[in-house]
Amino acid sequence: MTYLYIFIGGGLGSLARYLTSKGASALFTTNFPLGTFISNILACVILALLVVFVSNKQDEFSWLQPLLIVGFCGGYSTFSTFSNETVTLLNEGYWGIAIANIVISIVVGVGLIWMLRRG
Repeated sequence: MTYLYIFIGGGLGSLARYLTSKGASALFTTNFPLGTFISNILACVILALLVVFVSNKQDEFSWLQPLLIVGFCGGYSTFSTFSNETVTLLNEGYWGIAIANIVISIVVGVGLIWMLRRG
């Protein structure tokens, strides 16, 4: 059943990301990727609120984690997962690993896309 929750949540998150981008493009004319930015920030807020809410009620709401945290937030933005994992590292005192995660993820991710798009 967990896989079904992730599947449904991921599909809804992806659809929400698409609609957010389309809505931002319709409302604002800018070169800044506003739709992606909005999706990333909203996914972070949703994920953080859900983690706080679910942490005390894991038995009662065990279906929320796969459906909304993994599925929806993962489909809406992987940036939310990246941010949550980085904060977990910081909270556990792994500052060096957290900073390395930030730097490596950004440099490698942007670098690979830049290199591949250049052809």
